[in-house]
Amino acid sequence: MRALLLAAAALAVALPVAAQDFAVTNARLLTAGPAGEIASGTVVVRGGRITAVGPNAPVPAGIRTVDAGGRIVTPGLVSTNSTLSVSEIEQYGETNDFSSTSANVTAAYDVQYGINPASVVIPVARLGGITRAIVTPELGGGANGPDGGRGGATRDRLFGGQAAVIHLGQGPDLLVRAGVAQVAPLGDVGAQSVGGSRGANVSALISALDDVRAYQRNRAAFERGESRDLGLSRADLEALIPVVEGRMPLLVSVSRASDILQILKIARERKLRLIVESGEEAHLVARQLAEAQTPVILNPTADLPSRFENQGSSLENAARLQRAGVLVAIAGDRTGHYARQTRYNAGIAVTNGLPMNEALKAITINPARIYGVQDRFGSLEVGKDGDLVVWDGDPFEPMTQPVAVVIRGVEQPLRSRQLDLRDRYMRGEGVMPPAYR
Repeated sequence: MRALLLAAAALAVALPVAAQDFAVTNARLLTAGPAGEIASGTVVVRGGRITAVGPNAPVPAGIRTVDAGGRIVTPGLVSTNSTLSVSEIEQYGETNDFSSTSANVTAAYDVQYGINPASVVIPVARLGGITRAIVTPELGGGANGPDGGRGGATRDRLFGGQAAVIHLGQGPDLLVRAGVAQVAPLGDVGAQSVGGSRGANVSALISALDDVRAYQRNRAAFERGESRDLGLSRADLEALIPVVEGRMPLLVSVSRASDILQILKIARERKLRLIVESGEEAHLVARQLAEAQTPVILNPTADLPSRFENQGSSLENAARLQRAGVLVAIAGDRTGHYARQTRYNAGIAVTNGLPMNEALKAITINPARIYGVQDRFGSLEVGKDGDLVVWDGDPFEPMTQPVAVVIRGVEQPLRSRQLDLRDRYMRGEGVMPPAYR
C-alpha cells in the first residue's frame, strides 16, 4: 500500500503544473472513442490538445514523459444538467443564479451570465474527476423552493432559459459554449407552472411555438404594434427562434411515458430537436425514442415511485434504453455540490446491466454529443482538448480517487476549500488562540 501511495504522489508531481507539452505512457486507456480500450498505451498532449493516442503512439523527442504504471486513464468526466458554478449555497437565494422569476425573461434567461469561476464548489467537482459541466437553468429554482429563495412568482412560465457548457479549469472565463439548449419542464412541474394541468401546459407550449413562428415571419409588424397579441416578450420570442428552426434543442424535463410520447409527437410535427431529461419511464417507450433519435439524460438511481408520474421507474432504465439504441447520458445529483456523484451513478448503472464502456461514454462523450460539443472534449482522440484523468483504481469504485486531473493540457490542483479547512483544523489552527494552546 505504501508503495502505491508513493507512486501516486510521484505521478502527481511529475505531471505539468502549467500548460506545457507532455505524454502519459504505460497507461490503461479507456478512450470512450473509436479506439475503445487500449490495454497499454500512450496519450500525448501538446498545446493543450491531444496529438497522439494509441498503443505505440510516438512520443516527440524532449517532451516530458510520465509513466502511469498501468493505471487507468479516462477522458475528463462531464457533469450533465447541473447547477455547478451558478449556485453556491442552496438555502441562500442571492447565491443562486440558475433561474429567473421575471415574466418577461423566461426563454431569454441565459445561464452563462451567472457563471462564477471562483465558486468553491468547482474544486470539489474536480476531485471527482469532473472536467466539464453542462449548466442548465431551472423553472423557478428547483427543489428548495419555487424561486430559489427569491420570493418571485413562477406561474405561467413555460421556459426555464438557455443552458451553457463550461470547463472546470482555472481562470476568469470558463465558458465553452452558450445557448446549447432551451429548458422546458413538462409533466408535474410544467402543469403546476401553467394552468394546473398537463393539457394546459402542452397547449400553452404549442401556442408559444406558433407565436414564435408568427413573430419570425413579420418582425416589422410586431415592432409597429400591428401584429396580433403574442404571449411572450420580444426577448423570449427572439430566444426561441433557434428552437423552432431546429438549431437549438429543446431540453424537456419529463418523467411519464405518455408525456414523453406526447412531446415526441409535437417535436415530429414541428421539426424540433429534443433532449429528454429525467425520463424515469423512458425505458417503457425506448423504441419510440430510438426511432426519433432523441437522447435521454437520466439518473440511474431513480427506482422508487415517488410520484404518480414515475411509477414505472427502474434501475435498469439506462441499460434498457442503451440496448434499444437510445443515446444515454448519466447525470449526478443536479445540485452542483454533488457533481462528484456522477461516476457513482454510472457504476450503479453498470451494476444494473449497462456495459462498463457504455457507462463511461454516458458520462464523457455522450453528453458532449447531446449538446453538440463532441468535437471539443469527451474522448481521448487526436485534436480534442487535453482533458484526462489518471485514476488509482477502477473509476466506478467509490474508494478510487484521481491521481491527476488535466483540463486543456493544464494539471489541476487536487485541493478544495474543504480539504484546506480539514488540514488547518487538524493542525489546531483556528481552534483556539495560540496563548491558550
